[in-house]
Amino acid sequence: MNENVKKLLMTVGLGAKARAIVFGTDQICDALRNGKKKLFIVIEARDTSDNTHKKLTDKCAYYGVRLERVDADTSELGHAVGKSSAVAAVGITDAGISRAVEIKLNEAKEK
Repeated sequence: MNENVKKLLMTVGLGAKARAIVFGTDQICDALRNGKKKLFIVIEARDTSDNTHKKLTDKCAYYGVRLERVDADTSELGHAVGKSSAVAAVGITDAGISRAVEIKLNEAKEK
């Protein structure tokens, strides 16, 4: 994992501390479907199953939410949000944290 991905995961961790995230595929799909929490961006781990990837891709495309697959596995993403178990995806519910995550994503793509 490169330095830019580590910075991205630290930013996602800040979102977790601020309680501005939804984690897990089912919770993300519920949040998109119900609309109670607006998701600005969804971060997906690189090692999710094909079924999970398709589910997230379809839901995010339907509801117009940006989905990014990052170069971190499910255990690293889980660790970033303070979970001892693996987390396949994280949805950001705060506009400010979403902008910070997008900046880190762009930096990670540049290098």
